[in-house]
Amino acid sequence: MDSASSAGPTVVLVHGAWADASSWRLVIPRLLDQGVPVVAVQNPTTSLAEDVSATKRVLAAIEGPVVLVGHSWGGAVITESGNDPKVKALVYVAAFAPKAGESVGDQVGAHASPPALSRIVDSGDGFLKLSEEGWISDVAQDLPAKDARVLAVVQAPLSKTTFGEKITAAAWGSRPTWYIVSADDRAVSVELQRNLAVAMKAKTTELKASHMSLLSMPDAVAAVIVDAFNAAKA
Repeated sequence: MDSASSAGPTVVLVHGAWADASSWRLVIPRLLDQGVPVVAVQNPTTSLAEDVSATKRVLAAIEGPVVLVGHSWGGAVITESGNDPKVKALVYVAAFAPKAGESVGDQVGAHASPPALSRIVDSGDGFLKLSEEGWISDVAQDLPAKDARVLAVVQAPLSKTTFGEKITAAAWGSRPTWYIVSADDRAVSVELQRNLAVAMKAKTTELKASHMSLLSMPDAVAAVIVDAFNAAKA
C-alpha cells in the first residue's frame, strides 16, 4: 500500500452498515482528481471490534498521517479506531459518534426512531438486513429507484449485537472534526446528527440529502473531506 506522499495525509474511508466500500465509489475519483491519496476499508460489519480491527489493519499499512472518514455506522468505527496516533482529523458523514461507554444503540434510542428502522428484516440467524422498500423510500430516496435496488441487492448482513457494543475511547474528543449532516435523512435521526456536530465542536456542513449523500451529492462530500485533508496537511 502506498504511503502518504509529500502532498499530505492519506484519507481512509470507512463505510456504514448494510454496505461495503463501494459506497464511496463516486467520492473516491473526486479525491484522486485533486491529488488526495485515499484507501477504502472493507469492514465485515459483524461486530464493532472486528470492524475496528479491519480499519486498524489499513491504518497500520499507511506511513504518515491519516484523515479518517466514516459514514453512518462507520462513525462508531472511526470513533474507536481513530485513537491511532496517525489519525490527525476525523470526518463524519451522517454518522454516529458515541462517547466513551456509549453504544450506537444508545444514541438511536435517545431520539425519535427514523422511518428506515421500521424496514429492518430479521433473517433469524443473528443478522439483520434492510428491505428493498427501505432502501428506495428511506435510505437512498434521492437516488433513482434502480440504484437504490442495487444497494439493497449488494448489502452485507449486520450482526444483531453490533449496535449494543460500547466505545472505549472517543477519538473525536482529541482531534479536529468535520461533520456532514444529511438534512433529509430517514435512516439516522437528523436531530442526533446536529446534536453530535455541536457536541464534537465539529466544522459542520448541512446538505439537503438522504442518508446516502456520498452517492447523491459526492461533490459536496468530497469537498468537506478535502477541507479536512488540507487542514491536516497544514
